[in-house]
Order: sequence, then C-alpha cells, then structure tokens
Amino acid sequence: MSNAELRPPPLTGVRVLDLSRVLAGPWAGQLLADLGADVVKVEKPGAGDDTRAWGPPYLKDESGRDTSEASYFLCANRNKRSVAIDIASPEGQAQVRALAQQADVLLENFKVGGLQRYGLDYASLKQANPRLVYCSITGFGQTGPYAARAGYDFLIQGMGGLMSVTGQPDGEPGAGPQKVGVALTDIMTGLYATIAVQAALAERATSGLGQHIDLALLDVQIACLANQASNYLAGGLVPRRMGNAHPNIVPYQAFPTADGDIILAVGNDGQFAKFCVVAGHPEWSSDERFASNAQRVANRAVLVPLLRQATVMRTSTDWIAALEAAGVPCGPINRIDEVFADPQVVARGLQIALPHALAGSVPLVANPIRLSGSPVAYQRPPPLLGEHTEEVLAQWLGAAAAA
Repeated sequence: MSNAELRPPPLTGVRVLDLSRVLAGPWAGQLLADLGADVVKVEKPGAGDDTRAWGPPYLKDESGRDTSEASYFLCANRNKRSVAIDIASPEGQAQVRALAQQADVLLENFKVGGLQRYGLDYASLKQANPRLVYCSITGFGQTGPYAARAGYDFLIQGMGGLMSVTGQPDGEPGAGPQKVGVALTDIMTGLYATIAVQAALAERATSGLGQHIDLALLDVQIACLANQASNYLAGGLVPRRMGNAHPNIVPYQAFPTADGDIILAVGNDGQFAKFCVVAGHPEWSSDERFASNAQRVANRAVLVPLLRQATVMRTSTDWIAALEAAGVPCGPINRIDEVFADPQVVARGLQIALPHALAGSVPLVANPIRLSGSPVAYQRPPPLLGEHTEEVLAQWLGAAAAA
C-alpha cells in the first residue's frame, strides 16, 4: 500500500490527558500516542516525571556528553507533549480541570484518593465532562484492605506469585526467588490499561458516556499467571521454581553447549523424535520413559541430564543450524546488543531514531503493532519538561489560556 493510500492512525482525534508517571501509566500513554492519540503529559514544574532523574545512563548529545534526559524516561514517553503544571496550586488545578473538560481520556496513577483533594478525581471531573474515560492505575485497586498501600512492580512480582515461580529450584546453586529482568508487571498493566481505554471508548460510541477504569498491578499480575494459576486452580498443584524449565513440557529449557547455551523448545512428540535423530540418540524417542510428553514430564530428572550430556558436545552455532534444518524449535540466548544486531530484528526495523532537541537524535524501540492501513506513526521524541505548555494550552483551551 502506498503512502497516499494509508489512513491516519486509528486513534487520531482522541485527546488523552496523562497525569501518570514512572512506567505503567506512561506505557499506556505511549501506546495510545503511537496509535494516533494526542497525549498531553502533565508534569511537575522543575522536576517532572520521576524517571527523568533515573540515570545514569543519560541520552548523549552529538559530542558524546550526557544530556539531562535519563534513558529510562525515553522508553515510555514517545509521541507525547509535555506541559508543566503545578497541580498543588489552585491555578494549576484549574488548568488541569479545564484540560480534562477537553479530553476524551485521563490516565492517572496517584494513590487512592490522592487527586480528590485537588478536585481532579473521577467523581468531580465527570460532572463537567460525562464522556470522560478516566483510568486509575494503583498497586492494589480502589477497594479492598490494601487499597491505601503504595504498590511497586518489584513488590507486586513478589506478592502476586511471579517470583515464586521464577529462579533456580531449591537445592541448586543460586536457588531462591527471582524477579524478572524488566518491570514486567508495570508493562503488563500498561497494556491492560490501553485495552481497557479503547474498550471504554468503543462503548462510549454507543452510550455516549465515559466511565472509571480501576486497574491494579496486583490484579494484573495474578491474571497473567496464566497456566501457572490454572495448574493450581484446576490441578491442585502449587507451582514451584524450576529455573529455565517448563512445568508442563519437556524438553523446554536452556541447555549447555560446548561454547555457551541454547534454548530447546520441543512442543510435541514429533519434534522430540527429530531432536533425538540430530543428537545421535534416536532410541530416546521410542524409550517408554520418554516417548510422550507426559512421560517426559514424569521422567524429567532422568531425561534432562542425558540431554545435557549430549548438548555439551557441540557448539551453539552447530546445534542451531542442525536443529533448524530438522525443524526443531531452538535459538540462542542473546545479550541486548546481540538482539539489536540480529538480522531478523534489523529487517523488522525494531530500532528507530527520532530528532531530539538536545541530542540531535534519540534511539528508541519501535512499536511492535503493524497495521496495514492505518499504521503507527512516530511524530515526536520523548518531550523535554514543559516543552509544549504554551502550545497545548493554546490548542486545547484557546489562545487566552496561554497568555
């Protein structure tokens, strides 16, 4: 499809007022902005989003010197405009209320009741704008005995069960619960928030009314336990830490090679038979202990050491070439630099660059959503603090508001 035939991004014309900070809320705001929404990020004058100070590393300018922009902030604030407003002041509260009257969506992640004292809670704002979709993101939700508590990704990974199934098993070197290497609960909450906002906008097209979205990090983390939760609820099995192994499939984990490690992801008995041929042990696939996945799971403690003894005899490159040729799912364990150098990643354009006022350009990770007719658009780099205050106030509220 030529550029002339492309339609505007799907959320073009939707106005989003983003009062959130750090990651879960900003992640949702960035996704909505990538999809075409006009996202205005409200930040505290002189300080801004907490993550602006979460460095090093910082974005470097063209001479290699650090700028004031922390790399963390860059990951979740593309395509937004920043306005600096002090919501603790009466004037700032009035400005935000006026902006909310012009908005379709408001994102916030203050503590429960935190915006009520400013007259910026849902009950207050819906009086002037009943079409407003108001999304509140908290650690534990708007109700329940923990509602007033602050919630952080690391804390929720522990409380929500994720760390109980992540890490080496008891009795092995390095055993103990382990958090995921990125703030995954925050990211997943941002994704759920994006879905919920779009659902509420779709419903508004019929009812004409907005609504309050109550999203909790703990709720999201538990919802995303997926098969591990089902293993417990339906099977009565309390999942445990298994390192890189899979609770329901064998072999489906990392294995050592002569020069590193590879991932072996055997999803069915046919693939296991193919692996056995490549490994030089075709008899394993007909062994009654290993012939079916259920038998392999039951005899994991016997099979996995046998596989490790075989995999260490060849290099990672040799294994991957041979297994891919045989149709056995496998792959390397890449460092982040290797990820962005991977030919598939390069071909898919997952690293982008946008012009930046302080650095000349800023490298970013592309949005993975690919829409054929109304694709994601990269309009703006992550904004400088308060960069668009006058522009937004003029556009949303009229020229007099910016005077």
